[in-house]
Amino acid sequence: MKKHAGVSAEKIYHLFIYVALITLAISIIIPVGWVFLASIKQNKEFYGSPWTLPEGFYFQNFIDAFEKANMGTYMLNSAMVTALALLILLVVALPAAYVLARYTFKGSRLMNSLFKAGLFINVNYIVVPIFLMLLKGDTLLREQIGDGFFLDNLFVLAVVYAATALPFTIYLLSSYFQSLPSTFEEAAMVDGAGYFKTMVKIMIPMARPSIITVILFNFLAFWNEYIIALTLIPGPNKTLPVGLMNLMAAQKSAANYGQMYAGMVLVMLPTLILYIIVQKKLTQGMTLGGLKD
Repeated sequence: MKKHAGVSAEKIYHLFIYVALITLAISIIIPVGWVFLASIKQNKEFYGSPWTLPEGFYFQNFIDAFEKANMGTYMLNSAMVTALALLILLVVALPAAYVLARYTFKGSRLMNSLFKAGLFINVNYIVVPIFLMLLKGDTLLREQIGDGFFLDNLFVLAVVYAATALPFTIYLLSSYFQSLPSTFEEAAMVDGAGYFKTMVKIMIPMARPSIITVILFNFLAFWNEYIIALTLIPGPNKTLPVGLMNLMAAQKSAANYGQMYAGMVLVMLPTLILYIIVQKKLTQGMTLGGLKD
């Protein structure tokens, strides 16, 4: 009886897990699928039942979103900022994480503690001080050379993105570098490789799964970021999330819903494609260490 009761409890537990996972999947898939279907509907189709399938494929919504709503330019701006921010982040974070993980020196514990403390700082809370610092810098430049640089500048926005992502990135990469055995470095030293060559040729390639994980997480954060971009880019060089919010505000008043949903698809599609491509590498980067069988 005890055995049967145990099996029954285990089955109930597994059933609960399956039901919870299926419910979670449905709650995500249905809204995403609904947005994709709504993006190819004509405007008149929105006045009936919202659950009806499209009468056809009305791709004019995407053309209007690119041309009339300027979403193509906003997407290009987001792509440039995201790529540049990722490049800056990796160039800075990889050496920093490797050194903090593999070497002990004066002040290393303090630096590790400071980076970990940065994990608890919400970027949205410091966007106003960042804006005021950049505004002050622009004011000084205008007094000196008559033109500003720090505000409404996509390069500066990329630098801010990279700087705010450093604590999480260094923490994740350091944890992976710490899991790698020292035998790899010792073998490289025997072969005559220096510290820099060992890092570039041996350790960083071994940390590829973790690097892919970092790239994916930060890509999602940079691509979808809204508050910082809205604050630091007051001019026309807007990123895609800011442009989408402007499009949504404009199309709600104009009752042009198809174009609005097409803009949403343009924001979601790159992240979905990237996740599908690197899904296995993402799981590997979160679970594997450096020891191989």
